[in-house]
Amino acid sequence: MKSYKWSLLLVLCAAAGWLAFTQLREEKPDIQLDKIKLPTGFKIELFAENVTNARSMCLTPSGTLFVGTRDEGSVYALVDQNGDHKADKMYTIAKGLQMPNGVAFKDGSLYVAEVSKIWRFDRIEQNLTNPPKPVLITDKYPDKTHHGWKYIAFGPDGKLYVPVGAPCNVCESEDPVFNTITRINPDGSNREIVARGVRNSVGFTWHPQTKELWFTDNGRDWMGDDAPSCELNHLTRPGEHFGFPYCHQGDLPDPKFGAGHPCSEFTPPAMKLGPHVAPLGVEFYTGNQFPTNYKNQLFIAEHGSWNRANKIGYRIALVHMQGNQCTSVENFAEGWLQGETSWGRPVDIEWMPDGSMLVSDDQANAIYRISYQR
Repeated sequence: MKSYKWSLLLVLCAAAGWLAFTQLREEKPDIQLDKIKLPTGFKIELFAENVTNARSMCLTPSGTLFVGTRDEGSVYALVDQNGDHKADKMYTIAKGLQMPNGVAFKDGSLYVAEVSKIWRFDRIEQNLTNPPKPVLITDKYPDKTHHGWKYIAFGPDGKLYVPVGAPCNVCESEDPVFNTITRINPDGSNREIVARGVRNSVGFTWHPQTKELWFTDNGRDWMGDDAPSCELNHLTRPGEHFGFPYCHQGDLPDPKFGAGHPCSEFTPPAMKLGPHVAPLGVEFYTGNQFPTNYKNQLFIAEHGSWNRANKIGYRIALVHMQGNQCTSVENFAEGWLQGETSWGRPVDIEWMPDGSMLVSDDQANAIYRISYQR
């Protein structure tokens, strides 16, 4: 009888182990690159997989790709050692951080943004296997986690740009640093606000010719499936106000906070991107691999809606530009959304030295490479 009980216990343990293994396999992201539609001549392939919760990216001049996360709490470094356009090595630079979404690189150092803090990892590429103790640049940002994750990047002026999202869906904030994009010196000093009325920007870039700031902004929720539109914005002078929480999409007063604040007071968006598409990473194309008509055009990673009756977004959008003016927007890459089911969610865009595009995906835990062959 004792032998029988032990045998039964072993069978049950084995069954439990197999069930856990099966569930783990079922939870592994199902990457379906054959579903992605691209313009003629373009192709998409995996640059890296198993990069859990891959979010914002920055590429160093020597080719190290740093990747932040939001929910994972880790920061990774990816290296393509043999030049085959696929990552061969992945290093964990940090873990246990609070929403370390933002990463930026300058003068040999990696900058990482948590919710309220920004850290600097010096001589990071020489120490990927044994990252140095980080230096605290600043801990002066708010600790609110609602829209607290940050995208960061160094501008043409050498300053680090840091957004501060609204601590709510829609509200007036007593602390003026909320609903803004700020900039600081590389040592964390001299913080100033450069854009106001920005609900939640998780991506910005600078025009390759004018050097002016362009940024995405996620529109508020719970005004219906079709309003307000998310925005692409263009900063022409420091201090401009883009409307939040009083006016949305440039022409739609907020039902609670809009009274006494006409939309004419604020800077309208350069382009309406559609309701709830959740635009994040944004980049101008400056490479030479894509056809010449893509030069200086704007690409946007749309993370996709989360509470709309019929889902929308989940794509790479292409904004057509004439000089410094937006003319139209269209799909460039789509297929992460199949019907009402998504298998991936684009987050950020980065350019490789050969002119190809990297796209991070925090649902499929992957980074893709989109290239063009003449």
